[in-house]
Amino acid sequence: MSQDSKDILERKVQNIKLFISDVDGVFTDGSFYVNGEGQEYKKFSARDGLGIGLLKAAEIPIAIISGKHSEATTYRMEELGITEDVYQGRIQKIGIYQRIKEKYEFEDKEIAYIGDDLVDIPILKKVGCSFTVPDACEEVKSYCSYTTNKSGGDGALREVIELILKTQNEYIDAVDQILG
Repeated sequence: MSQDSKDILERKVQNIKLFISDVDGVFTDGSFYVNGEGQEYKKFSARDGLGIGLLKAAEIPIAIISGKHSEATTYRMEELGITEDVYQGRIQKIGIYQRIKEKYEFEDKEIAYIGDDLVDIPILKKVGCSFTVPDACEEVKSYCSYTTNKSGGDGALREVIELILKTQNEYIDAVDQILG
């Protein structure tokens, strides 16, 4: 990433007041396991979970928009304390994005979004700062301000959260709040 690109990213990240995330491919590696009884299992990263805790400590609201409904996702979001703005089974995500934006009364430039697939593009095109993971489709990458070094389900979410908080000089305070 060139210095000019870093400077542009930093300016975009400075404005962020709301963080919205996709689930499959971001919180997870995009895989899910189904047993013979139809129960679904997903792997979530504990490090990403702590990243969510850091974001909450910095008082940045978090919303989830997932194209697939999953009880595993519901359980994990509840475990992380994300219960108010969790939308699942939404392939057309832009309407939900608009609802969340209006609820918080933020402008597009104050919102960050991370997604990895074609259904995320309408939001990635609108937000102030857009993120994706290394194995996202090329069309998605072309709309993103930053592609993580870490993969989905393996610290990508934490990487983005730390980038936001460190750029906004909120990281140390968030860590201190978590550590007590």
